[in-house]
Amino acid sequence: MKNELIAIGPIKVYGYGLMIAIAILSAYSLTEYRAKKLKLEHEKVFSLVIWCATGGLLGAKLLYYITQIPEIINDPSILWKVTDGFVVYGGIIGGIFAGFLFCIKHKLNFLTYFDLAMPSIALAQGFGRIGCFLSGCCYGVETNCALGIVFHNSEYAPNGIRLVPTQLISSGMDFLHCFLLLFYAKRKKANGQVAALYLICYSIGRFVLEYFRGDLVRGNVGRFSTSQFISIFLLIIGIVFFVVLSLTAKKEVLNDSDEMVANVTEDQTNITNNSEELDSYSLTEDEEKSKDETL
Repeated sequence: MKNELIAIGPIKVYGYGLMIAIAILSAYSLTEYRAKKLKLEHEKVFSLVIWCATGGLLGAKLLYYITQIPEIINDPSILWKVTDGFVVYGGIIGGIFAGFLFCIKHKLNFLTYFDLAMPSIALAQGFGRIGCFLSGCCYGVETNCALGIVFHNSEYAPNGIRLVPTQLISSGMDFLHCFLLLFYAKRKKANGQVAALYLICYSIGRFVLEYFRGDLVRGNVGRFSTSQFISIFLLIIGIVFFVVLSLTAKKEVLNDSDEMVANVTEDQTNITNNSEELDSYSLTEDEEKSKDETL
């Protein structure tokens, strides 16, 4: 694929940069649209997006440096290549952490905004992976499958070899995650469940897809890649998070039901007592009338 899409004199438009710009704009637009539906304050949402985007970029870069420590020791100039080398998981973790700090600072319900952000994150990842495809990074292993992709002028992927299109597969999965989260957001029982579902789905998909990745310079933890290792932890966190929130929501529903039953019972008791009082009062009146008639 060709990363340089348009060149007008000294001005060049690169596919990766263009898709990142589209990713940011689409994610922000979706976030704003859903925030209006939820009647959340515009200024707070805008500031949250800035915080999360900044935290995401820093996290993605930091995790890349961590996975490249041996290479950095041999070539410290890698530290100054700020436009190259980002790890998606670092961006996710950094963005979530920045959002958490923002919500604490402004005394906002973190789980509400956590759910608000995650479908947008999945959408942004979908466009971002198309950028990876255009650039040639994050490529797959060699394959004989007819659906494989052959790069010819890539600075990152091996040229002239049929490769598994992991970037496009990942992009499709991310878009699917976005639609799934938006669908579930209307049916969730508690704040935080949408975010937990994202962690579960993305972790599983990423763990499996890592076996088809061909760019092996991304670090390893034992027999797993760095991303697979992180996927295991985030999957566990996502499952525990989802189960706890579901049980809490169920308990609250039961408590509300018990309270409603108690209120109904109390109302029925009051009605019965009032009826008895009225009957007693009517009886007394009848007795008085009988006495008067006798006299």
